[in-house]
Amino acid sequence: TPKSVVALIAEMIEPFKGKIYDPCCGSGGMFVQSLKFIDSHKGNRKDISIYGQEYKNTTYKLAKMNLAVRGISGNLGEVAGDSFFKDQHPDLKADFIMANPPFNQKQWRSDSELVDDGRWAGFDVPPTGNANYAWIMHMISKLSENGTAG
Repeated sequence: TPKSVVALIAEMIEPFKGKIYDPCCGSGGMFVQSLKFIDSHKGNRKDISIYGQEYKNTTYKLAKMNLAVRGISGNLGEVAGDSFFKDQHPDLKADFIMANPPFNQKQWRSDSELVDDGRWAGFDVPPTGNANYAWIMHMISKLSENGTAG
């Protein structure tokens, strides 16, 4: 995700205090930018908690390293994992969700998978041919009562 887009998201949602979550965190750029936002607005880094998840093992390791070299503490789960099938934070309710999911993801599940998933209870089951709706529903399911997503 371009830095300018990530910076804009941070400026829009203003993640000063609470839990920040990225369900497809890649190398952790959303988290780094969140802390830059906090620093530039004279906030306190201790007022936030970072949660993320990444599907690709190499990118997951890169995200952990990216946070570590900057002295950022975060919970990216024990292992790399798909947010739909191996949710590393099943009970998380985040105050801020910053994400750039892999749009137009094709055949992300089979016809029989995740049909009774609680994340879309009361709504249509996301189609198998495109995961955009599933990403939106996943993020909504992770928001706290007054949470903001961007």
